[in-house]
Amino acid sequence: MYIQTRRTGETLVLGDGIRITVVSIKNEQVRIGIAAARDVKVLRKELVRDPTDDGAAQP
Repeated sequence: MYIQTRRTGETLVLGDGIRITVVSIKNEQVRIGIAAARDVKVLRKELVRDPTDDGAAQP
């Protein structure tokens, strides 16, 4: 995993033009803005099904 420190207003660029900007930091919550082409899906992890997860409980 790549870890990068950013301040409010600073931006990371991923690949061909995907921009992730730190919009605000308040208490323990960070708001980010994501700018990408319309054909790029941007989803929260909890909305993406893990294909390796068969639904069985882990011991």
